[in-house]
Amino acid sequence: MTDRLRLWPVVAAVLGIPLVAAALIPLRGHIENTNIALILVVAVVAVALSANRLAAAAAALSAAFWFDFFFTVPFNSPTIASGEDALTAGLLLVVGLVVGELSVWALRQRDEAHRGRVDVARIHQAAELMARGEPSARLVSAVAAELCDLLFLRDCRFEPGPADPLLPRVEGDGTVRWGDLGWSTESLGLPSKGVVLEVTGNGQAAGSFILLPTPGREVGQERLVVAIALADQVGAAFSAASTT
Repeated sequence: MTDRLRLWPVVAAVLGIPLVAAALIPLRGHIENTNIALILVVAVVAVALSANRLAAAAAALSAAFWFDFFFTVPFNSPTIASGEDALTAGLLLVVGLVVGELSVWALRQRDEAHRGRVDVARIHQAAELMARGEPSARLVSAVAAELCDLLFLRDCRFEPGPADPLLPRVEGDGTVRWGDLGWSTESLGLPSKGVVLEVTGNGQAAGSFILLPTPGREVGQERLVVAIALADQVGAAFSAASTT
């Protein structure tokens, strides 16, 4: 499903832009080519709202080509006889690329800000459970559910005691290591055999969350840093329980 969602904006760029350009053909000769170009820029922006950089670039290239093909003399040809039309087509390409890139950047900044607020809320919720003195088992269950959502896991379980030393581990800085090998979660996702997220309290190991990933789903390092903060809440709860 995710791959299909990523593909749709590219399909819209490749097929939708020429359809928009073709729909504007009846206006040829009735309005200025610069106005036609502006309408095509709007279509590029519409594609760029998907926050898909490849789709935005494809839309800009498509808009410039079909503007040239349909609206510059000789019509229905990729050649341009007029220098003014050549300049308009070039500007359409440049403006389309720049506006598309800015739209993608702005949307991703918005998404990053929203995700930051959600991540803070996750940690705050775990801290509230701990502050209310909820049983450790409930906190573990709540954090496991948050980890599943945060890291796109198919399952997450807590295991007391030492974890399997052969499994890859989440380090304190949010990187994942499998023995001496660093693992790029941003391109490969989490290792499919499972990943250990250690829970410590008062400097002592209290157990581990075993993260079972969704195959092929990329996970950014910043998400793993939030996961560590959630695990620390569980470790603090275990530490507090052991001293009472």
